[in-house]
Amino acid sequence: MEVDRIDGRKANQLRPLTCSRNVLNRAHGSASWSQGDTKVLVAVYGPKTGTKKNENPEKACIEVIWKPKTGQIGKVEREYEMIVKRTLESICVLTINPNTTTSIIVQVVNDDGSVSFMLLPCAINAACAALVDAGIPLKHLAVAICCCLTDSGYILLDSTKLEEQKMKAFAYLVFPNSILSVFPDGSLKVQGEPMEHGVITSGTQGAMSVDDYLHCLERGRAATAKMSAFLRRNLQPQIPSDSCKAG
Repeated sequence: MEVDRIDGRKANQLRPLTCSRNVLNRAHGSASWSQGDTKVLVAVYGPKTGTKKNENPEKACIEVIWKPKTGQIGKVEREYEMIVKRTLESICVLTINPNTTTSIIVQVVNDDGSVSFMLLPCAINAACAALVDAGIPLKHLAVAICCCLTDSGYILLDSTKLEEQKMKAFAYLVFPNSILSVFPDGSLKVQGEPMEHGVITSGTQGAMSVDDYLHCLERGRAATAKMSAFLRRNLQPQIPSDSCKAG
């Protein structure tokens, strides 16, 4: 049974994707990422000599600063910063350029999703593209997606703000894009599981059973194939018009 969505999409259909790199002149790397009317801009500065307090000087340090569209940074934004930081630390090669700090500025341009569960995937996707633009060494790329659970038990991908007002629960999921891994044999595993089937980061909000979460994983993993292909196209060597779109 198909679920009728406000904008006419199917349950597993993403909103149109748009990504542009090298959008800021003074940043070492930058990218904008849009999904429908949700848009995030990310700037990368560094690596710069020295690490932050309580960071390991034998490794590179990742610093994330979240800037909301309006208002001051609060507890929620600090949580977003930590989630993005930990996600990016898991895909960056931190043993290169030790005792340095790379600063990643996340600017929310427009939000057409929930305060956290749509913005976080967009921010992670934008940050990944910006890191590539800055030439930061990565173990592999990552793609992030949001899943929503309806009261009737259906899983919807990439919801709008109007849809989310009627949802029972949410989950954001970040998967590795192992096709672009720096490990040529493709044998990298997480606890014995191949990277392409692993989960880098995930979080839930609301009442969601284990079965519901597993269904979100299944739907999210299937959808990331399209996002991975879109990301690969966008990260090809730059040409005069460095902007990609996907419907």
